[in-house]
Amino acid sequence: MTLRPASADYGIWFNRIDLVGGNSLVPAYWDVVVPSKLCTQISNSSGAGVSTIEHIMAALAGVGVHNCLIEIDGPEVPILDGSAAPFVQGILERGLRSQSEAVRAIKILKTVEVTEGDSFARLEPADMLEIDFQIDFAAAGIGRQSHRLNLSNGAFVRELCDSRTFCLQADVDAMRAVGLALGGTLENAVVFDGARILSPGGLRHPDEPVRHKMLDAMGDLALAGGPILGRYVGNRSGHSMTNRLLRKLFATPGAWAMVDCAGTTMGKLPGVGVVRQDLPAYA
Repeated sequence: MTLRPASADYGIWFNRIDLVGGNSLVPAYWDVVVPSKLCTQISNSSGAGVSTIEHIMAALAGVGVHNCLIEIDGPEVPILDGSAAPFVQGILERGLRSQSEAVRAIKILKTVEVTEGDSFARLEPADMLEIDFQIDFAAAGIGRQSHRLNLSNGAFVRELCDSRTFCLQADVDAMRAVGLALGGTLENAVVFDGARILSPGGLRHPDEPVRHKMLDAMGDLALAGGPILGRYVGNRSGHSMTNRLLRKLFATPGAWAMVDCAGTTMGKLPGVGVVRQDLPAYA
C-alpha cells in the first residue's frame, strides 16, 4: 500500500491497482460504506472495494492529512500491529506538505443521535473534535471502561494511535473453526481470555480497549468528507452505528454546516503541530 500526495479539495481516495478494467477508484466517503460488523468497508458502483480502512483513515485524520491517494494491491488494508501507529509513523517520517487553500470542516450545529438497544452514538455541537466513549464487556480483563479526549493539536497521535484492536480467545476459536481469521496472531490484536491477556507484552494502556474504540470512531468519522467540529459520544457503539450516525447527520436539515478553518479554529484541528516525537514508543 502506497500513500501519494493529492491536490487541495481532492479528499481521500483508494485505488485498487490490482484490478484490470473497470473503475478501480473508491472514495473514502460515508455514502459508499458497505454494511459490515467487524470493520469498515467501502465499495464503488463497479464493485471495487476496500475493507478494514478505519485505522489508516484515523491515522490520516490524526496527523491532519485531508487529501491523499492510497494505492493498494488487494481488497484489505494491512492490519499490521492492529493499531494506527505504524501508519502514523510512516506518514510522519516521510513528511507532510502544507497547502495554501483553507481546510473545510463540518461544524455540528445541533445534536443528532442513533440508537440500537442499549447502544448509542451521538454528535453534539462543540468548537473542536472531542470523543467520549464507553464500553462494557463481560470479560474480566476488559469490563467497563470510559475515556474522553479533546482531539486537537496532536492528541490522537499521543493518546490513541498505538491502541490495538482487541478480541476474546473464544471468538478467535469460533472464527478459526469455520475457516476465518487464519492469519491472525497475538501480534496484531490484544487477545483476552477472561482476566488474562494472552498477547506478549500486555497492554499499552490500562484502558487500551476503549482507546481503540475511540481510534475506530476517529477513522469512521473521517469518512464525513472533512474534519468534524463537534463532540462524538459513543456508548457500546461500533463501525456500523457511526456510519448510521453520519447518514442521519447529513439527512437532517440544519444539523451541520461546512466552514472554512482559519485562525484559532485551524489551530484546534487534529494534527496541527504534530511532530515525530509525539508518537509514543510502542512494542
